[in-house]
Amino acid sequence: MLYSGIGWSADGFTVDVIDENGERQQPVRLFGARDTQELVGYLQGFENALVAVVDSTNGVLDGRMMAGGLTVYRADPQLLGVRPDFGSVPAVDVAAAARRGLGALSRLQRDRGTQTGREDDLAAFARTSEQTLGEWTRRGTCASRGSGERREVSLTFDDGPQPPYTGQVLDILRRYGVKATFFCTGMYAKAYPEYLARMREEGHGVANHTWSHPILFELTRPQLDEQLERTNEAIAEATGGPAPALFRPPYGSRSPEVLGWLAESGLTTVLWDVAPDDWQMPGADTIATRAVQEARPGSIVLLHDAGGDRSQTAAALAPTIEGLLERSFTFVPVEQQLAAPALTGWVG
Repeated sequence: MLYSGIGWSADGFTVDVIDENGERQQPVRLFGARDTQELVGYLQGFENALVAVVDSTNGVLDGRMMAGGLTVYRADPQLLGVRPDFGSVPAVDVAAAARRGLGALSRLQRDRGTQTGREDDLAAFARTSEQTLGEWTRRGTCASRGSGERREVSLTFDDGPQPPYTGQVLDILRRYGVKATFFCTGMYAKAYPEYLARMREEGHGVANHTWSHPILFELTRPQLDEQLERTNEAIAEATGGPAPALFRPPYGSRSPEVLGWLAESGLTTVLWDVAPDDWQMPGADTIATRAVQEARPGSIVLLHDAGGDRSQTAAALAPTIEGLLERSFTFVPVEQQLAAPALTGWVG
């Protein structure tokens, strides 16, 4: 059995492969964020049985690895020691955690993603955050939907940019004249600035989705600040515009403390009220049907243009748009909805 630990930094991903005796099998490899397919191919090339291991601050890679047929595990913080304010622990430490015993790690599933085995934790922290979320929503620093004053919906896309899916999504939006909002990870915003430039040129919103897609309540305040600030810098550089004002937490992860930190940062936290679960790949027809049937005036629809195989999302987009148009909805970026006056309710 071989254990491949994958670390991350501002420069991309480091890969270190060790055997059951802890012996390194190849020199440590660095792959840029544009080279994720090469990373997957590199791991596929080992003849012996191999498991790939990411840490819980790396939520941008496992989907592509699993799509490539790799077995992927997640190592949580208690197994890895102290992390720097930005970046993971060394890749060899991630591999060593697996070598000590895979039973302590979580094997990831394609239809559950990086959060596999952490769903109960995420739900529990969300419940404890309800009062704080309500307070920050009343103050205008959080939102799960627009005002509902008009028959408007906002399509939003998380985790990108990532070829070829971001380009496919942008092509379809352009065909229908629809403006959306893209919540981008800093790692891929820096790697693919041409996509962000196109988003801005075509009138879409571009927002912050952290650098590496971590679970937020596991981060210290300095670690969260680094994720936010570096992503803002990458987006501003790529678009030639100001840093984004909107932020979406990966997995919707939050705690009362984290929500306070986000409010203090000056960013508005954007959640959603329609989630077709396209990342679970239930089929393009199912994705479109869920989005169309669940939308209400003011809805914010959560979709994904990256993080794995997003071909179903791309295939579902045109029927989603057409179905919502048939229901007399218009499309606006989230930024436009949240600038509208708040009302007490909506009429479906």
